[in-house]
Amino acid sequence: MLWHELTVHTTEEAQEMISNLLVEAGAGGVSIEESGTLNKIRDTRYGELYDEPLNDIPEGEAVIKGYYAESEAMDEIVAELTPRVEELRTFGIDPGLAQISWKTVDEEEWAHAWKQYFKPLRVSERLTIKPTWEEYTPASAAEKIIEIDPGMAFGTGTHPTTALCLRALEKHIVSGDEVIDVGTGSGILAVGAVLLGASSVLALDLDPVAVVSARENVELNRLEAAVTVKESDLLSLLGGEGASDTAAGGMWPSARPGHSIEPDAMPAAPAEGGLGVTLPVRVVVANILAEIIVLFTDDVYRALQPDGIYITSGIYKDKEELVAQALKSSGFEIIEVTREEDWVAFTAGKR
Repeated sequence: MLWHELTVHTTEEAQEMISNLLVEAGAGGVSIEESGTLNKIRDTRYGELYDEPLNDIPEGEAVIKGYYAESEAMDEIVAELTPRVEELRTFGIDPGLAQISWKTVDEEEWAHAWKQYFKPLRVSERLTIKPTWEEYTPASAAEKIIEIDPGMAFGTGTHPTTALCLRALEKHIVSGDEVIDVGTGSGILAVGAVLLGASSVLALDLDPVAVVSARENVELNRLEAAVTVKESDLLSLLGGEGASDTAAGGMWPSARPGHSIEPDAMPAAPAEGGLGVTLPVRVVVANILAEIIVLFTDDVYRALQPDGIYITSGIYKDKEELVAQALKSSGFEIIEVTREEDWVAFTAGKR
């Protein structure tokens, strides 16, 4: 099968926005390749080893590729994308060279080529991510292995934001915890939470491709009894449109400080398949874009028990203050802020 491969030479700063633009323009999949330079400061506290650079992309730059069906009119798509990429400059986001080109490729050339770069990765003291096609022997009985085949879903676990979330989960998961994973992608965080001691996880994603991938990875790790994957967002789960506004007829009282939600105020779980967890839960984790995170901090607050923990990443360094203010406005107390490369993760507590 033939596909059109559209390539944008840009910056790491703009990669999330441009990836979104490619999807909005009809891309069936997006890949991101960052600089392979060893000049970056790397976290090696858990013994990670970094090979020689795998590419010659200059530091701070990135190459983003979107894949379109053979029937798509690519010249029209390029004409639509070019001004939208340039418009990012008006929002303070530098797209760099912003060079756009495209070519036709055979599906077999790119669908599996990336696998040669995906190797077992020790991301924390207890967790190692291992692709299904690689052999790996744990160093000790305490080391837990997350088997993963991301397919077309976002999430090999090699991105700094995934490692930040897994390390935070390792710090805060208590045996028997119930967890909600918002924007689960390939399901890495949901699987990791169970391996760290959670009794059950509800994994949510709006992308049907991600839902299929997450379910497959849950099965690979033999955790079907502990992880429930649903195509949904958190607001829909908690009562649907308007749920946070009683004045608009919603079913929830305000979840601001001083007005916490008691367990008996939670909506009943949907009859179809159930949720796999009982609301409110003790831990919510979300590894998604900062611009999305700030939209549902109130919803997370409502979904958590008193003294519950919210772990969130996917936050580029220039959005740190934006997310911090949203968390505080919803009533959260920021417990810890961790960073890797240019990415930020928050661990916050419900007061």
